[in-house]
Amino acid sequence: MADAPDPANNQPPGYVPPRVWTWDQPSGGQFANINRPVSGATHEAELPVGAHPIQLYSLGTPNGQKVTIMLEELLAAGHAGAEYDAWKIDIGKGDQFGSGFVGINPNSKIPAMVDRSVDPSIRVFESGAILIYLAEKFGAFLPTDPAKRAATLSWLMWQMGSAPFLGGGFGHFFTYAPFKIEYAINRYAMEVKRQLHVLDTHLADNRYMVGDDYTIADIAIWPWYGAVVRGSAYSGADEFLNAAEYTHVNRWAAEVAAREPVQRGRLVNRGSGPEDERVPERHSAADIDAVRARMKAAAA
Repeated sequence: MADAPDPANNQPPGYVPPRVWTWDQPSGGQFANINRPVSGATHEAELPVGAHPIQLYSLGTPNGQKVTIMLEELLAAGHAGAEYDAWKIDIGKGDQFGSGFVGINPNSKIPAMVDRSVDPSIRVFESGAILIYLAEKFGAFLPTDPAKRAATLSWLMWQMGSAPFLGGGFGHFFTYAPFKIEYAINRYAMEVKRQLHVLDTHLADNRYMVGDDYTIADIAIWPWYGAVVRGSAYSGADEFLNAAEYTHVNRWAAEVAAREPVQRGRLVNRGSGPEDERVPERHSAADIDAVRARMKAAAA
């Protein structure tokens, strides 16, 4: 029988897990002020409602970008019913724990959406569920061919199951944890590189995630893995992970990034990055147009 681990080697030295865990100290790191072991609202706060059929309550994180990119893709494809109001939920301030938001998503995570084009209105939460809902509502970006539909949903679920290892695992310990833990960084770096290899191997024989069809699978995967290989996820992560070696992922990421709806959608509800590249709220195409014009003028 192996000897029990030496507590002196634990982090912090001497730490031994208690028989029953209790929440008696902050978790540490950038998001310690909003992490807690219980659910539910912490305060009363009604959500605003705009004029459009779709009301989105979100933040421009990778999960939030999935939905705004999808909505911009739908609008670009001529689906006028996809007009939307996008309201910023500042998770750093705890907006996701307001009673109105919890009423839409009891899990208190962005994004959350309400479709008010029907009566009664329909609430949808979890980014993957929102993508499927919108794809089925408008008949777009989700193939009807059974094999292609199955492949699209399989890759969408792959992203939903894999990205927590990228964000909550690697991203947290590489960027946000209050101190560097070699074991944790190595463990999650290995898994992220495995995931990138999965994508790279697949994309070697496919233009998009489902052959030549651009689908909600691409829309879901790009904000996470495209950001990593393009160096816009976690500072230094692209070099640390040697992302340049995944040539097929980089080719795909660049092609998706060049799409006008993707460029528009990734600006909405942004809470970080240059101020002049943010669209805090979106209530019409003009909100994005103004920011895009400033960006183009600055680059000229």
